[in-house]
Amino acid sequence: MKNNYGRYIVITLITIIIFLFALTVKSYAAGLPAALQETVTGTVKDEAGMPLPGVTVTVKGSNRGTATNIDGEYQITVAPQGTLVFSFVGFKVMEVPVDGRGEINVRLVEDITALDEVQINAGYYNTTRRESTGNISRVTAEEIELQPVVSPLQALQGRMAGVEIIPGGSHPGMAPTIRIRGTNSLREEGNYPLYIIDGVPINATPVETSSLAGYTGIDPLSNLDLNNIASIEVLKDADATAIYGSRGANGVVLITTKKNPGVGSLIEARFYYGTATAPGRLDLLNTEEYLDIRRRAFENDGVEPTARNAYDLLLWDQERYTDWQDFLIGGTAETTNANLTYSGGNETTSFRLGGSYFKQSTIYPGDYDYRKMSGNLNLRHRSIDNKFNLQLSTNYSRNINNLVGNVSFNAGTIFLPPNAPAIFNEDGSLHWEDWGVAGLSNPLQGFFNQSTTQTNNFITNVALSYEFLPGLQFKTSLGYTYFDSQELRKQPRRSYNPSGANTSNSSHIKLNRSSWIAEPQLHFRQSFGKLNIESLIGATFQENENSLERFQAIGYVTEALIGKLAAAERISFPRRENSEYRYIALFSRLGLNWDKKYFLNLTGRRDGSSRFGPNNRFANFGAVGTAWIFTEEGFIENNLPFLSFGKLRGSYGTTGNDQIGDYGYLDAYEATTGPGGLYPTALANPNYSWEVNKKLEGGIELGFFEDRLRLGVSRYQNRSSNQLVGYPLPYTTGFSSVQANLPATVENSGWEFEFTSFNVSNKDFAWETSFNFTFPRNELVSYPDIEQSSYANTYRVGHPLNIDLLYEYTGLDPETGFYTIRDVNDDGRYDYNDRLIIKDMNRKYFGGMNNSFSFKNISLQFLLQFVKQEGKLSNFNIGRINNILKEALNNEDSYQTITQSYEGYLGSFYTQNSTFPYRNASFLRLKNISLNYDLPLQYIETAGLENFRLFLHGQNLLTFSSFDAIDPEQQNPTSFGNLRSITGGLQINF
Repeated sequence: MKNNYGRYIVITLITIIIFLFALTVKSYAAGLPAALQETVTGTVKDEAGMPLPGVTVTVKGSNRGTATNIDGEYQITVAPQGTLVFSFVGFKVMEVPVDGRGEINVRLVEDITALDEVQINAGYYNTTRRESTGNISRVTAEEIELQPVVSPLQALQGRMAGVEIIPGGSHPGMAPTIRIRGTNSLREEGNYPLYIIDGVPINATPVETSSLAGYTGIDPLSNLDLNNIASIEVLKDADATAIYGSRGANGVVLITTKKNPGVGSLIEARFYYGTATAPGRLDLLNTEEYLDIRRRAFENDGVEPTARNAYDLLLWDQERYTDWQDFLIGGTAETTNANLTYSGGNETTSFRLGGSYFKQSTIYPGDYDYRKMSGNLNLRHRSIDNKFNLQLSTNYSRNINNLVGNVSFNAGTIFLPPNAPAIFNEDGSLHWEDWGVAGLSNPLQGFFNQSTTQTNNFITNVALSYEFLPGLQFKTSLGYTYFDSQELRKQPRRSYNPSGANTSNSSHIKLNRSSWIAEPQLHFRQSFGKLNIESLIGATFQENENSLERFQAIGYVTEALIGKLAAAERISFPRRENSEYRYIALFSRLGLNWDKKYFLNLTGRRDGSSRFGPNNRFANFGAVGTAWIFTEEGFIENNLPFLSFGKLRGSYGTTGNDQIGDYGYLDAYEATTGPGGLYPTALANPNYSWEVNKKLEGGIELGFFEDRLRLGVSRYQNRSSNQLVGYPLPYTTGFSSVQANLPATVENSGWEFEFTSFNVSNKDFAWETSFNFTFPRNELVSYPDIEQSSYANTYRVGHPLNIDLLYEYTGLDPETGFYTIRDVNDDGRYDYNDRLIIKDMNRKYFGGMNNSFSFKNISLQFLLQFVKQEGKLSNFNIGRINNILKEALNNEDSYQTITQSYEGYLGSFYTQNSTFPYRNASFLRLKNISLNYDLPLQYIETAGLENFRLFLHGQNLLTFSSFDAIDPEQQNPTSFGNLRSITGGLQINF
């Protein structure tokens, strides 16, 4: 076997089959006279161009056949008018007419209908769609690798039931919000899922920044190369997540990187380039319309315009028009991606080495961009007897994010009057004069500030295993991660009004995160007749270290010296934090199945976390999952032949949550600004303990007509109790809060529907449709004495966490024409006692529908995303110094009379927090569309290539919504997190 090259590591069973086929090839040729036969040779490969060993090649209508060797090669005798049939486990059967040819090369397409062959990563073990007792959603590389996004989470939008992902903003690298089956914790940081990359957990907390990405922070997954991701699994129910204990309360996101699937060598090069623009526009007034409204406002009020209350009418140019949307968000962002990988190896050792470059600019005025350089290595080795296995996975990336600091390009500037003065002078400097005469600052004050954030991310994992006895295997996983971020924000004097006493300053942030993890495990697998047993027991040892340092340097003499600390006049506001987190656990799993028909999965874990006091440091978590494949029963097979697959499953269990700050159970102190002093910053509470999340689920999975139609329905109910929060304290205590458990229970429940249809599947044309639909519900089930707590004006028992407490809008005053709201207690003022209307701001339902078409060498895929929700309008006070939506003019009977008065402003101010501005913000979006063309096989082989593909990809191209917004997904008019993009490129394998 030395120096024998080919593809795929051959397992024992396949080797035996190949050997048997090789021994009997001659006997298969006996079916036809030799004079009527000819020898046909060729190679069988997969879609990536890699040879497939062990493929069965038969002559249709006869018992003659053979199998491909380890290089994917075959030889068979067949009549010139015969037909060859190629079949292999996990791939679609292909029939090819011979037509007198002496060489026939084919490529097999993966058969995704083979439920037993689709491997699902369940964390510490693998399972299949058929045998899984838990709820696990999965997407593969084909669905995500061509999307021009920075975070892999954004590539999941609309593709998974029960998984909500909302982009954090349109700036590259901003952290999106992910919710797996809803919001469980009252704390924002208590809702992050567990991220695991190749077996190594990483910190899910967004990285602190003072740039435009500061609203959500920098996504810790933004360093990953999408081209290197093989699959993403999301674990949702108790059966799937309980084995992760306290880390799996909010779901688990498992990211697996690509590996070389076998032997042989392959070079894969991919390049694409694209452009992106803002996803939509607001319908605002032009200068003529705006000035007409302003003049009417003064006429209606009987007030004379002055330079103070009407500078837009008296001081600013009446003929000037600026489309502020065009100016601020009308640019074109360019995206460039280049990826190169090399795979090679022999039958015992294989590797995959890759690197990529990604660059994306912004749609905003100014020279800002995001760059990502990454490299990865995956190495696999096994002993000749297949008892010892080693797998090494290493990923490194460096990001450079250049963004402006302390400037808003959104709401406040988009609604500027259309005749407002220029932002810049002819020489490119900020314009101040015409803004100053109105007593205003330039709205892009700070424009020349620049924030550069450089991050380095290193993730590596070594997995070792050795089979001592048949069915008994020892495994260990050793992982290490290192993440550092260094940010420098430069604030030159020219960013600010020269009439002020401004200096050139800089802001510095340094962050380091490192962790190591070791997980020894013992796996056992054995069968006793119809009883099949799979079990494992293991331990986790993990340690994280985090440090944060930030300060400001003030008073640089020249702009060229900004950032050089020795040139600063002084250092101000220094802050340094260091923390250490240790985690230990024991976990086990027992999986039983009887005759591949009845399944029972038991998991348990005992966790210990350094974030709790000595008396509450350990907790137990576990789950039970069951499944019954009822189509294996005789009475189903005999009476319902159209039902090809049917499974009932259910699970119940508990997971925990320790996502709180470190050392909260201890008193904390910081050094005083003067020497030798300390002052207390946190109050000790050694008694708080774990949040507990109890999860209950039931589901049914059905397949019809040989699984051409599949349907999955899940009903879930999760309850999170013993909520960990920073409980606010009176100022008289000297502390703002103390870490504590609150007697609150949050429930998330809902229905999930998943449907797949293989509509057409033949030699030349295939059409597949998949659909997912989620009805979520979130509720604060109980909170004793909430009225006496600091959350009295935030939450309501019996309602979701994400609510707005609103005044009741009572229409227009018939005398003044102004907005009115109800004063519930008639005390002459409006406060939270009058906010009795509870508005649910959660999504009512959401989902996506994906269609895939293929015709010969052309394939087309498109994904439709849909969401049912409400949103909130802004700027509907007609007549004041700001632009407005034209909707207000087109529906004057519903809007306040045109006025610039303070009384009118006050009515609008309160009405903004009433039921009035809420509208249907539901949308249907063409989320993704991809068109691919593969060069025909004969041309590829002539050029000495394995594959040549051209592709065109569109994202967020069309959005249908009645809500007047740039992006209705954000539920307000001016925010947006998605860009409309088109990219094109090519992929070459050789």
